[in-house]
Amino acid sequence: MSNWYDNVIFYHIYPLGLLGAPAVNEGGDVVHRLPELENWIGHLKALRVGAVYIGPLFESSTHGYDTTDYRTVDRRLGDNEDFRRLVRALHDAGIRVVVDGVFNHTGREFFAFRDIKEKREYSPYKDWYKGINFGWNSTFNDGFSYESWRNCGDLVNLNLYNRAVKDYLFDVIRFWIREFDIDGIRLDCADCLDFDFLKEMRWITGQEKEAFWLMGEVIHGDYARWANGEMCHSVTNYELNKGLWSGHNDHNYFEIAHTIRRQFDENGGIYRGRVLYSFADNHDVARVVNKLNDRGHLKPLYTLVYTLPGDPSIYYGSEWGIEGRKEDGDRALRPQIDLEQISRRPPVPGLEEYLEQLGQIRSEHPEIGLGRYRELLLTNRQYAFARILGDRAVITAVNNDPAAASVRIRLPFACAKVTDLLTGEKVKQENGQLEVTLEADGSGIYLVE
Repeated sequence: MSNWYDNVIFYHIYPLGLLGAPAVNEGGDVVHRLPELENWIGHLKALRVGAVYIGPLFESSTHGYDTTDYRTVDRRLGDNEDFRRLVRALHDAGIRVVVDGVFNHTGREFFAFRDIKEKREYSPYKDWYKGINFGWNSTFNDGFSYESWRNCGDLVNLNLYNRAVKDYLFDVIRFWIREFDIDGIRLDCADCLDFDFLKEMRWITGQEKEAFWLMGEVIHGDYARWANGEMCHSVTNYELNKGLWSGHNDHNYFEIAHTIRRQFDENGGIYRGRVLYSFADNHDVARVVNKLNDRGHLKPLYTLVYTLPGDPSIYYGSEWGIEGRKEDGDRALRPQIDLEQISRRPPVPGLEEYLEQLGQIRSEHPEIGLGRYRELLLTNRQYAFARILGDRAVITAVNNDPAAASVRIRLPFACAKVTDLLTGEKVKQENGQLEVTLEADGSGIYLVE
C-alpha cells in the first residue's frame, strides 16, 4: 500500500519572494502577507497539486535560511495564526503542507550564538556550534572563530553531535507538527546533516504523525545514502534535473535515458523502490526557461518531469514560463508575483494549461506515479518509455526535433486497446507496435490496457 508522498504533484513556494517581503528583517510590526496565499488554492487545485512545499518560514534576518527563531513565523510574512489558518485551508482543499527545516545552521542573531558573543567561554551554548575557537577571530570581528556553511559567516554550523542541540531541534519539529499539523519537512542541506541525527528525526516524526514525509536537499552523491528506510523518504533528484535541460539543448535524449536507466530501470535501477523529488527548477537554480536554448522544448521537458519516475514539482511562476537568471542573484530567482496579473498575461502562453492537462492525466492514472519503468525507444531526438502497473501501462513519447517525427514504439505487452490521453482518440496498434507521429517539439501519452 502506497503513502500520499509516493505519488503526488508538489508546488514549491518561496514565500518571502512570492509575497514581496523586504530583503532585510528590520524587526517591528508583523505584516500579514501569508493570507494572500489562500487566494492561490484554486490555482493549485487546477494544477492537481497534492502537496505544497513552502519555506523558509522561520523568523530570520534576511533570506530565510539565517534563522533567528525556530518557533515563530517570520514577521515579514505574518504570525503563527496566519500560518495555522493557511494550513487548515490547504488541508480542506486536499493539499498537504511541507515546510523547510533549516537545521544545519542558524543565523548570527539566534539566541545561542548571541549568548556566546556575550559570555564567550562562559556561555552554556559554546558547544552548540561547530569549530568554536576563542583563540581566533571571525570576519565579523567576534573575537572567536567558528565553522559556517560554505564559509558564509552569517550561517553558523550547528553541532548536531551535541545532545542538547538535537533535543532542542526535535522539540522544534514536534512543535510544528502539533501546532500547525504539517505533513512533512524538506531538509535544507541534508547532505551536511549527521546520519544519526536524521535517523532519530525519522523515528520521532513517525511517532508524531503517521505518513510524515522527510525530503532531503542532496545535490551530489549516492542518493540511497540519504533516501532509505532509516532516514529520508526522498531527496532532490539533481542528477535528472541537469539532464532534463541539457538533454534537450544537445538534442541528446541518451543523457536523460541513461540517467533513468541507471536510477530506475526495472531490471537493475539503483533507486528502485524509492520516489525521488523531480523538478525543472527551484529557488537555487536558474529558471528552466533561461536554461533552454529553445523554449519550444518546455512542453516535452515537462512531459518528462510528470511521467518519469519521481514526484514532479512546479516552482512557483514556472507554470507561466517566467524568467530568472542565476547570475542576477537570488532575488531574481524568487520574485514577487501577482496571481491575477500573470494569469492574464503569461510569458509563455499555453504552458499553464498544458501543465493542468499533465496534472489531470497523472492524477487519473496511477500507473504513471506507481508503475515500474521500462524503456521502449531511444534515439537522440525521440524517446519513449512505459510505466507499468498490473495489466495496464502508460506510454510516454517525446520529440525534441523541430520537425514532426513518425516513430514505431513496441508495446510493453499484448493489449486490447490504446488511447491517446492528450487527445482522447484511439490509437492503432499493429504487430505489437504503435505507429504514431509526434509533433515538432511534441509529446504523446498513451494508455495501454
